Formats: sequence, C-alpha cells, structure tokens
Amino acid sequence: MKEKRIMSEEKTHFGYQTVDRDEKEAKVAEVFHSVASRYDVMNDVMSFGIHRLWKNTALSLSGARRGQKVLDLAGGTGDLTKRLSQRVGAEGLVVLSDINESMLEEGRKRLINEGIVGNVEFKQINAEQIPFEDATFDLVTIGFGLRNVTDKMKALKEMRRVLKPGGRLLVLEFSKPVVPGLGTLYDFYSFQIIPRMGELIAKDGDSYRYLSESIRMHPPQEELRDMMLEAGFDEVDYKNLTGGIVAIHRGFVY
Repeated sequence: MKEKRIMSEEKTHFGYQTVDRDEKEAKVAEVFHSVASRYDVMNDVMSFGIHRLWKNTALSLSGARRGQKVLDLAGGTGDLTKRLSQRVGAEGLVVLSDINESMLEEGRKRLINEGIVGNVEFKQINAEQIPFEDATFDLVTIGFGLRNVTDKMKALKEMRRVLKPGGRLLVLEFSKPVVPGLGTLYDFYSFQIIPRMGELIAKDGDSYRYLSESIRMHPPQEELRDMMLEAGFDEVDYKNLTGGIVAIHRGFVY
C-alpha cells in the first residue's frame, strides 16, 4: 500500500495519459503556448458564444464591488479581469495572472489595447505557489484553469490562504452534465468535433483533444465541493450551468 501511495504521489494525469508530476506543468505549457493566439476565437466557436454568458453569471456571483482587491488566477486573455476591473473601479485592483507567459502576454496586449490599465496588474503565477502574503485579497477567481493545475488541493489551500476574512473564491470550470442524455451528446461533440475545430482554426487538434480529456479528469461537482471544504473554506456552494456542462463553485472565508 505504501509503494502504491508513493507512485500515486509521483504520477498525475495529463488528459488521459499518466505522466510524472513534474512533467505535467511543461506539457500544459506547451498546449497553451500553441493555442494562445487563437484562444479567444476558439472559445467563441466551441461554445457558440455561450462562454460569455457563463462568465457573466460568474461575475454576478462573485460579489466583487468597488475598492476591492482581486486575484484572477489562470486569467489568460483577460475576460474575467476586464469585467472585474469595471466592478472594483479606480479604488480597487485586479491582478491578472497566468502560469503561461504566452497567455499572459495575450491578456496584457488585449487589456492595454482596450484601455484597461489603471487598476490592473499583470503577474506570472503558479496557483500552487501564490506569491502574496496571507489575507491579501477580497476575491480570488479562477476561470477554466483549475483542471490544468497539477496539485489542485495545494492550489486550493493557497487560494484560501491569500483570502481575507469575509472573502471568497470563485471557481468557474467545466464539470459533469446532470441532464439525462446530455453526457453522451457532449462526449461526441468533445471528442469528435472539437479536435477538428482545433485543427482547422488553431492548427492544433491535439491540444484541443487534451483539453477535452482534461475536462473528464476534473473532479465533478460534489467532489470539488468536498475538496474546497478540505482545503479550509468555511462554506462552499455551487451552481450548475447549461445542464452541468459548467459549474460555478464558491468558497467562503468567515
């Protein structure tokens, strides 16, 4: 049993592959370096634009308000950061962060081009090692990024650590369909259609095949809720969107 446990600690999932834990970060980096420049276009095509509604719902559940300090982890091209910066206003601050320099650069260029600079900072961050002191932020968000983190529990504990009393974590992520029959249709779309879209639009079908696989390996709704409680959040709730294809989890700190 001890040997098996050690092996499980040394290995992790990269989509459906089993890889050494220290390999995963580099492999995920390769994926996002490859797709960064076409990431926004692919999001619109793959979700038929529905990802914008998911993010609007997440924003409405974030509780973000003027003057607050927000950390947007795995913020990529800045969709959530843009909306959050408008919520917190000039007195607040949003840190747009991503572990991947290519994605972070796309976000930086996009927000600067749109004139969103006064209350936004940019920082390359690994969610497992957040370089801020305890109780720094009122809100931490991570949109469609947690499933790519190697050690999710370590990352959740770090998010809990940097939140102030009264703060909250918001996780927007693909999850497990709960509507009868939707899972079969979703699997067909994910594994037969999305990689072809990736090949045609982003010239990289393999990366989008991995992204579909990573969704299936991510903890479903109840399991993620339990992980957040184990990580130290005082209360956790979640809301299913589009039949459970996406879920928003909120972790509260009292």
